[in-house]
Amino acid sequence: MKVLITGTAGFIGSALAMQLLERGDEVVGIDNLNDYYDVNLKKARLERVKAYDDFTDVRINLEDREAVAETFAKHTPDRVVNLAAQAGVRYSLENPHAYVDTNIVGFVNILEGCRHHDVKHLVYASSSSVYGSNTSMPFSVHDNVDHPVSLYAASKKSNELMAHTYSHLFRLPTTGLRFFTVYGPWGRPDMALFMFTKNILAGKPIDVFNYGKHRRDFTYIYDIVEGVVRVLDRIPEPNPEWNSDAPDSATSNAPFQLYNIGNNQPVELMHYIKVLEDCLGKKAEMNMLPLQNGDVPATYANVEDLIRDVGYKPDTSVEEGIAKFVEWYKDYFKV
Repeated sequence: MKVLITGTAGFIGSALAMQLLERGDEVVGIDNLNDYYDVNLKKARLERVKAYDDFTDVRINLEDREAVAETFAKHTPDRVVNLAAQAGVRYSLENPHAYVDTNIVGFVNILEGCRHHDVKHLVYASSSSVYGSNTSMPFSVHDNVDHPVSLYAASKKSNELMAHTYSHLFRLPTTGLRFFTVYGPWGRPDMALFMFTKNILAGKPIDVFNYGKHRRDFTYIYDIVEGVVRVLDRIPEPNPEWNSDAPDSATSNAPFQLYNIGNNQPVELMHYIKVLEDCLGKKAEMNMLPLQNGDVPATYANVEDLIRDVGYKPDTSVEEGIAKFVEWYKDYFKV
């Protein structure tokens, strides 16, 4: 099938594009190569994807309504995976407008493209950040998520609401995926593992927030991609048991679905750092700092729905995942 992926120069988007191309799908990739982080890393990821004959590279901004409409009209994809977004919880405190432009305006342009061009299934990236102030663990897609603690989280919750509206009004099948702390080779330089590795190798201290008491459901990149592919192949149906008197937030009487994709095994940040130290053969100097605004102390994914519906559960350990990241990092940066 022909799949349109937004964010194909990104961490998850490039890995997903390659997996779909490997299995014989045609991929149309949208990316604007913005400079939120190292553009050369984005270009390097994209070069790997462009090596495939069935890949078409499109360079536009999602907030450009006409350009998005033209792309849908020209390529008429069967299915769409929206991964492009302004990422980062902490950056949303500094530059909120970027999150509205890409994550909300851009997303409605994608929804409109799907609506008007008979797209059979829209899969889009949400985030574990939507759980915000929730403390009941593990986080379930059936929980209320009306208390986000960052604009990034609010923008992702908005995507879920917008998708449901299009599923309801236009019967567009949509599936939202709440990703839990994705890491691994070709990762983002603004994420902890990348920054920790860079500083430890350079003999510089690392910033350890919440005094190292964070617990995160770290999820390996290729586990995420496998989950996305399986979900993409399963078009959601209306839930016949959905009841407006006791509404289930993860399903609907429209073709709408939400899933967590996480490792279902939270790891303490200090253990994560120790594994990295072991892989690098070097100890970290740590700046112990308080919890930052917009951040949450713990994440933990309930993935029962994912297991039930697509028969899949992420299971790569941080020991294996970090070792593979370090191997990639040393090779890429010629360390």
